[in-house]
Amino acid sequence: MLKNLPIIRPRPDSKKFIDVLMGREKTARPPLVEYIVDAAVMKPIVTGLLGGNWADYGSDRETQKKYLNNFIEFWLRMGYDFVRFEQGLGFAERQLWAHDATSVLGQQRAWADEHHGSIQSWDDFDRYPWPNIESLDFFPFEYISRNMPDGMGLMTCHAGGIFEHLSWIMSYEGLCLALHENPELVRAVADKIGKLITGFYKHLLDLEHLAAIFAGDDMGFKTGPLISPADLRKYVLPWQKQFAAMAHERGLPYFLHSCGNLETIMEDLIEDVKIDGKHSFEDAIIPIQDFQARFGRRIAVLGGLDVNILSASSPEEVRKHTRRLIETCGSRGRYAVGSGNSIPSYVPAENYLAMVDEALG
Repeated sequence: MLKNLPIIRPRPDSKKFIDVLMGREKTARPPLVEYIVDAAVMKPIVTGLLGGNWADYGSDRETQKKYLNNFIEFWLRMGYDFVRFEQGLGFAERQLWAHDATSVLGQQRAWADEHHGSIQSWDDFDRYPWPNIESLDFFPFEYISRNMPDGMGLMTCHAGGIFEHLSWIMSYEGLCLALHENPELVRAVADKIGKLITGFYKHLLDLEHLAAIFAGDDMGFKTGPLISPADLRKYVLPWQKQFAAMAHERGLPYFLHSCGNLETIMEDLIEDVKIDGKHSFEDAIIPIQDFQARFGRRIAVLGGLDVNILSASSPEEVRKHTRRLIETCGSRGRYAVGSGNSIPSYVPAENYLAMVDEALG
């Protein structure tokens, strides 16, 4: 572990963080950003470097508060200007599970069942147990907001975006078939999801200390979007546009995390949806330096340190790549340094800390 971490006297400044990303302020060194840090990486840092007592997010309020206190302390002491937290409505979706061999917490890893969806017909649609806003417990959002350290902001979103939940509820295979055979069913499912998430955001946007909506909606793979650009424009992007508009009405930026090659819809995302920043990059698709050279004058560019480097390289290699991003992307402005995707369970804590330490200088 790194001896000069954690940050002893952090000085978070969420306003400056947003001003840098929106191009209103220049900084000699780009701020830190992260989308998700897995508990398997967070726990040894909290219990080791931070001297905390780890508690999983349980069912009773006291245990939940302990978890959230550690969560807030982690983001603060690692040098971030914000706490990023997300939860969702709990849509009923088919998942496959297996033991996560990389996790020190004995976790399981889940992924979507791509072949069998919960909704494959109109009868399924009518029987589907749609969640409702009234039954959702907003306590963790409210607790974090009430206990935000001075200077920090909250970046949050609904966990999972329109396309993600559409393809998880119908299954990816089922969605592709329905786009050809039953597009009205696709429309109905997408609109139902969109209206529910809209209601969710109405609650979130009333929170104090909200700095930005930092949403996630993975829409692509290595060589292109997961469905046609035309279908994304028809069923998905109008809802993304509405979420962005809701944030903008409150004077807040709307940052989008979306994996995959989205070149064919980038103009839509910038000009129509009006995202304020893009996150999630893989060097095998487009290195963040190249993406920034194309789009960085129009939107903020977030993260970019390839997860392959973070997970498989030495701490010194991680430092070298972090310095390179600071020197290239950081010097151009409207940039925050962090991972290209997130900090999953298989990233060694030492590598994550090397990136953080190098970024903070």
